[in-house]
Amino acid sequence: MIRFILADLRRFKAGALAVVVLIALSVALSVTVTLQERAVRLGSARAAEKFDLLVGAAGSETQLALSAVFLQPSPLPLMSGGVLARLSDDPRVDFAAPVGFGDSADGYPVVGTTTTLVSALSPALAEGALFTRLGEAVVGADVPKRLGAEIKPMHGAADEGGHTHTEIAYTVTGRMAPTGTAWDRAILVPIRAVWQLHGMEEEAGHEDHDHEGHAHEDHGHEDHDHEAHVDANAGLDEHFDAATPGVPAVLVKPKTVADAYRLRQEYRGETTLAVFPAEVLTRLYATLGDARSLLLAIAIGTQVIVIAAILLVTVMHVGARQRQIGALRAFGAPRRSVLAIVWGELFVLFLAGFALGLAVGYAAAGAISASLAATTAVRMPVEFAREDIPLALWFLFLAVLVSLVPAVSALRLSPARALRA
Repeated sequence: MIRFILADLRRFKAGALAVVVLIALSVALSVTVTLQERAVRLGSARAAEKFDLLVGAAGSETQLALSAVFLQPSPLPLMSGGVLARLSDDPRVDFAAPVGFGDSADGYPVVGTTTTLVSALSPALAEGALFTRLGEAVVGADVPKRLGAEIKPMHGAADEGGHTHTEIAYTVTGRMAPTGTAWDRAILVPIRAVWQLHGMEEEAGHEDHDHEGHAHEDHGHEDHDHEAHVDANAGLDEHFDAATPGVPAVLVKPKTVADAYRLRQEYRGETTLAVFPAEVLTRLYATLGDARSLLLAIAIGTQVIVIAAILLVTVMHVGARQRQIGALRAFGAPRRSVLAIVWGELFVLFLAGFALGLAVGYAAAGAISASLAATTAVRMPVEFAREDIPLALWFLFLAVLVSLVPAVSALRLSPARALRA
């Protein structure tokens, strides 16, 4: 019987191919939406898992998380460096690492921070060593710079009319192991080098740090009227006090979960904002989930239209094959055999379309994730999950039922009437 079904499909291969392609495209749309939404959730969650608590100046929680965790360029207000000093000395804090933005090199963000954060992101470097002087840098896994290479930072970006700093050129001393996050495309340098490069330490010495509410709008640093000299050979000083310059964000590692919640409550005020990046992502997922539901509804609607069209074409096809069906019945073919043949042909097409749709959808989601990873460095795993099984079973059950419609229609034809047609 299987050979009979396959032989019959080969006779009508053009129509069979069209049906398979229609089914595959409708299934591929659903698969792509489902897999891509999951890939974004998994990739962003894994990228944020290294950052327990994020403290910045009062403003947008979402923007703070996107800028500090995913290194998306955006102007952030500066908060007083005294906040960093207090967090660094807080017994509830394992470490507090500042992050300073604003500069770039060859299209990669230059981030001012401390060796503590580098070690937290990459406990073991892929090669080289941590920076020990102001003129040294550690690059992310995806930054194409060799050890010993020279990096000339640029204020802003080239396409934004930025200018290259001439006061310092960083030397690459190490490379982080791959993290699967945006930090794989970052160039990490001592935060004090960034402050000195922008004349911030000099200004900080003349500011009254009792007023923490005064913030500047920039990519993390002001473009000051003058830039101070930077001694590239100077050693690191990662101790922070009340005279510390302003910072756009501080990544905090609390010692316990209870400490994390206390710190978040304590630093959520009029001048500072403390957030759990995971909570911010959860809210973003809710929005993403709404978009996914809309796209899935469109995909399901498309599948309904496709199935209706396939049913119409199949019923017409069965009508055109009345004589063949009548001959089978006249030669003594059992009703169940005729039912199995007609049902089997359509069910085979559904299976072929479903398999092709899975492959196309998986490939499309993989291509989209690869494209996003190339621009954000966040690894977005495209993978099927256990919750996909019920959807697949539901499709197969629907295929069984839909395939029965033309089969039952064929049984309603009497052999004599079919042969006279």
